[in-house]
Amino acid sequence: MALRVTFVLLVAAFCPAVLCQQNGTLGKETTVQEEQNNETKVDSLTLASINTDFAFSLYKQLALKNPDKNIVFSPFSIITALAFLSLGASINTLEEILEGLKFNLTETPEGDIHRGFGHLLHMIIQSGDQVQVSTGSTMFVEKSLRILTEFRKKARALYQAEASSTDFQKPHEAKKLINDYVSKKTHGKIKELISDLDDQTLMVLVNYIYFKGKWETPFSPDFTFESDFYLDNKRTVKVPMMEHRILTTPYFRDEELSCSVVQLKYTGNASTLFILPDEGRMQQLEDSLQPETLRRWKDSLRPRMIDKLQLPKFSISTDYSMEGILSQLGIKEVFSSQADLSGITGEKDLRVSKVVHKAVLDVAETGTEAAAATGVRIVGSALIMNPLEIQFNRPFLLTIIDSSTQIPLFMAKVTNPNEN
Repeated sequence: MALRVTFVLLVAAFCPAVLCQQNGTLGKETTVQEEQNNETKVDSLTLASINTDFAFSLYKQLALKNPDKNIVFSPFSIITALAFLSLGASINTLEEILEGLKFNLTETPEGDIHRGFGHLLHMIIQSGDQVQVSTGSTMFVEKSLRILTEFRKKARALYQAEASSTDFQKPHEAKKLINDYVSKKTHGKIKELISDLDDQTLMVLVNYIYFKGKWETPFSPDFTFESDFYLDNKRTVKVPMMEHRILTTPYFRDEELSCSVVQLKYTGNASTLFILPDEGRMQQLEDSLQPETLRRWKDSLRPRMIDKLQLPKFSISTDYSMEGILSQLGIKEVFSSQADLSGITGEKDLRVSKVVHKAVLDVAETGTEAAAATGVRIVGSALIMNPLEIQFNRPFLLTIIDSSTQIPLFMAKVTNPNEN
C-alpha cells in the first residue's frame, strides 16, 4: 500500500485597517542562509509576473467552480508552498509542479527558482514595522520517518521552513497540535484548518500568511452608514458602507475593460487595488486578467481627487479543496501513485492526498483613533477635474500587493459582503 502525504495549504487573515502590534514574525526571527544571498537569474520583477500569472490562472479556476460566490485566497501562499514541496520532488513530478506554477524550466534552472523564492520571502517579511507580514511553512512528520538532511537544510535556508515530529498514530492529538499551531500563527483567525486525519497520513505541510496593516488615510466610522449592495439587477442586500469624502488617491479609468481601478495605500510597503467593473462587465474583466493587465493598471494610476468613495465594510472567508483545481493547472502526478517525492525522506511511495486552502479577509474603517492621525492627502492638478464619485455597491475584485516586490499577496472577489 502506498504511503500518503496529506499536504495542507493555509492562508490567514488580512485586516487592513487595524494598527500593527509589535509581535515578532517568523521572518524577523530567522537567519537568512547564504544560499539565499547568492546571485539569482530570477529577478524580482520576473517572479512578480510569474506569481501574477499563477494568481490569475488560479482565480479563473476558482471563479469557474464557484460562480456568484465570494472568492478569497493567497496566491503567494499557495505558490510558495508548492515550490517548497518541489524541493523534495524529482523527475516528472518536479517538472509538473514548477511548470504548473508558470515557470519555464528551459529558461530558468530549478536552483534559481528556489533562490528567487528565498529572496522574495526575505523581502516580504522584512517589510517594516508599519505593515505586519508573517509567513512560513512547517512540515509535521510522522515520528517514525526521518527527513533527509539535505532537504531539511534547503527548506530552512530557502523557505524558512521547519519540521516537527508528530505522532500520527494518535490522529486526534496530531490534529489538535496542527490546528493549535495554525491558530497561533494566524492570531486566532483560522481555528480549525484540519477537520480530520485518516490513519494513512504521514505528513502535513502547513503554509500560512498573516497580513495586518492600517490605511494610510483611514475611513471615519462616523461616515459609515447602511446602504444597498446590488448582488445583481434584481437582488440587493443591506451592508455597512464606509465612505471617504474628498480623497486624493491613485486612480485609473480603464475604458478598454470598462472598469475603474482605485488604489488605497497602507502605512508601509503595501497597498490594495480595488477594481470595479461596470454593470454587466464582470465576466469580460475576469476573462481579460493577465499579468500585463495588472502591470498596465499600476503603470496608469495617477493621483485623482475622488469626491465620494464608498466601500463596504465586510469579513469574508473561504475553504477550498485544491486537488482538482491544481490538476486543471497541470499539477497531477503528485496526487497519484506515480508521484516521486523521494527527496523528502528517501521513500519513493509518498504522494499528496489532500490540499486544503482556507482564507479570511476583513475590511474595516480603522483599528484605533491613532490610525486616523496618519492620513496623508495629496493635492495638485486633480483639483480642476470634474467631480468623481465611485461606489463599490456591486460585485468587485481586489488584490493586496506588497510594494517592495510587486507580489500579489491576496486576491478576492466580493459578490456578497454579508456572506461569511
